[in-house]
Amino acid sequence: MRGALGGPRVLLRRLREVMAEPVSAQDRLDKIVVLIAANMVAEVCSIYVLRVDGTLELYATEGLNRSAVHLTVMRIDEGLVGTVAREAEAISLSNAQAHPAFSYRPETGEEIYHSFLGVPILRAGNTLGVLVVQNRAHRTYTEEEVEALQTTAMVLAEIIASGELTALAVPGAEPASRRPLHINGLALSDGIGLGHVVLHEPRIEVTKVIAEDVQSELARLDHAVETLRTSIDMLLEDEGVARVGEHREILEAYRMFAHDRGWIARMREAVMTGLTAEGAVERVQSDTRARMLRMTDPYLRERMHDLDDLANRLLRQLTGRSGGPEPIQLPENAVIVARNMSPAALLDYDRSRIRGLVLEEGAATSHLTIVARALNIAAVGHVENIVGQVDPGDAIIVDGVGGEVHVRPPADVEAAYAEKVRFRAKRLEQYAALRDLPTVTRDGVTIELHLNAGLLVDLPHIEETGATGIGLFRTELQFMIASAFPRTNEQLRLYRSVLDSAGERPVVFRTLDIGGDKVLPYMRAVEEENPALGWRAIRLGLDRPGLLRSQIRALLKAATGRELRLIFPMVSVVEEFDKARHIVERELTHLRRHGHGLPDRVLVGVMLEVPSLLFQLDELFSRIDFASVGSNDLVQFLFAADRGNSRVADRFDPLSPPALRALKAIADAAARHGKSVTLCGELASRPLEALALAAIGYRKLSVSPASFGPVKAMLRELNLAAVAAVVAPLIEAGGSASIRQRLAAFAEASGLPL
Repeated sequence: MRGALGGPRVLLRRLREVMAEPVSAQDRLDKIVVLIAANMVAEVCSIYVLRVDGTLELYATEGLNRSAVHLTVMRIDEGLVGTVAREAEAISLSNAQAHPAFSYRPETGEEIYHSFLGVPILRAGNTLGVLVVQNRAHRTYTEEEVEALQTTAMVLAEIIASGELTALAVPGAEPASRRPLHINGLALSDGIGLGHVVLHEPRIEVTKVIAEDVQSELARLDHAVETLRTSIDMLLEDEGVARVGEHREILEAYRMFAHDRGWIARMREAVMTGLTAEGAVERVQSDTRARMLRMTDPYLRERMHDLDDLANRLLRQLTGRSGGPEPIQLPENAVIVARNMSPAALLDYDRSRIRGLVLEEGAATSHLTIVARALNIAAVGHVENIVGQVDPGDAIIVDGVGGEVHVRPPADVEAAYAEKVRFRAKRLEQYAALRDLPTVTRDGVTIELHLNAGLLVDLPHIEETGATGIGLFRTELQFMIASAFPRTNEQLRLYRSVLDSAGERPVVFRTLDIGGDKVLPYMRAVEEENPALGWRAIRLGLDRPGLLRSQIRALLKAATGRELRLIFPMVSVVEEFDKARHIVERELTHLRRHGHGLPDRVLVGVMLEVPSLLFQLDELFSRIDFASVGSNDLVQFLFAADRGNSRVADRFDPLSPPALRALKAIADAAARHGKSVTLCGELASRPLEALALAAIGYRKLSVSPASFGPVKAMLRELNLAAVAAVVAPLIEAGGSASIRQRLAAFAEASGLPL
């Protein structure tokens, strides 16, 4: 690069000195543009900052008319500067005025300058502004000069992101880096959470970006890359870690990227311009993110996450944190922000401090969502690029009712949501007042309302809500958060605690539903093409009877002198139920023979969630004591739509005739055989869906703790005969169209609280 004052390394050192000076923000910018212009032998250097209104404002210049500073403002779709900001890519022209995007601004006096080099000021792939140099001569800027200006722009990004420039702006035209964001997503868990951002996988903050010794920084980078490659190779060779198909594919992608010569070369080039190894990694990754964020191909956008993770691994190597992220100390009102996470990861946090959860991915029926609902944590998913748009400590509001997220909200928005929280608290008081009242419809039909649970933290909700019992206790959740397989005595203590908390109320324990997307961290996973349809739940239990027997033995012992209700998940044919029931009989015989106490009564049933059982209902109900319907899996299998896949999870509506016919067939079969059936999937936890379930014959529903009050309030106001008369002909008419709108209209006309 040509440079009167010694090239980019000297410029970066001078910039560091200017940034350390105790001067005003405007004086700092004015000194910076002078330094850059002199270093690049440019007659003009200008800094444009992206504002909250989406326009670009000239914040400092050397060479253009100084009077244009804070006066020149252009749209992001206007001029060469707008093009650089919009595309997040550098533009280098020897004759800028001949370019079709050129926009002449007379107040700047730039008509005498012909050559133009503009680079985006990027941070985490997001555009914060544009840095421009210009010359009178028809000059062609070299690749080295473009690279040097991009490196300089990285330093400017930190100044803008710090909020230092906010004091220079008029209200409503502040720099966009700290602008309030209002993002729509998918409501996952009801509630409203006000708090501050905590990144689940915090980005490594690079505090030193300007190198003291370029050669030593190159050596550090090379050593870190080699260590990273070795660690990935070791993981791939570890059968216990890399056996799972999806996990192995991710590691293979990491290995491919880690050996990519272009990626390594770009980081080395960035170091050569005067950046530290850490600064180079961040520079290259920010540029890559900026390009990939503007791509429409979902596969390529997914690869962006892989590159983000790989860059973070490399930064951990460079900063000596290769052991993984350090434990996070949560503030009093934490909102966890993540691309995605496991239920166990959420349970690792101090739940008393979590006010909300925001995910880039997530689905309404995923197991993470189920846990969030159990913990009464407001959650929103499908919030695109949220991890790249927030900083730790940012104020944030999570609206789990409307599926909205507000980052750095204005005072009026914050006040409005604070009022909503107070209103919700009053509504919860109203629900609490219903605690001791029966769940009986206006026309005298009793609907039993039970709770879904799976954690000890759920147990106090039984008394708080006045629930009839626990309609589904998901035993696998405790297994998923344990570091080793719980011994029989540990399981016994848990199950006894659940029964003690329920008192005289019935509790339905579901045996382990592991496998598929619920992989225990201490069990070797099996590679499968379609894990949700593979070796999981009762299939795994019957093939590994020792696992199932130890759990059943613990449940039988815990229920000594009481009633025990057991259901088996993922039963596909009645013969599987027969085999599972035989294991229960064997364990009862074993306990009798060895003089152990026994339950007063053992009732055994199945989870109806595999469509094949719809064609075995009479044979099934003649064998079982009771049934539960797992609507989450049943609906996903019925429509062949993966509930964890955001692209198809909401493609089919469970309130459509095909799904409702299937559910009604189960309720009708249970009635014919005089057996009870409870719907315990997430379907029952939404008032409108609960309305439809009651209309087609369900008299037992099991819901999440947060949904108990709303569902009970709706049912107590319902005329069941009236809604049944509306729903029956809609189902009989057939077709695939949802009846959701018709039901909503009925609810509104009837004044039902939804």
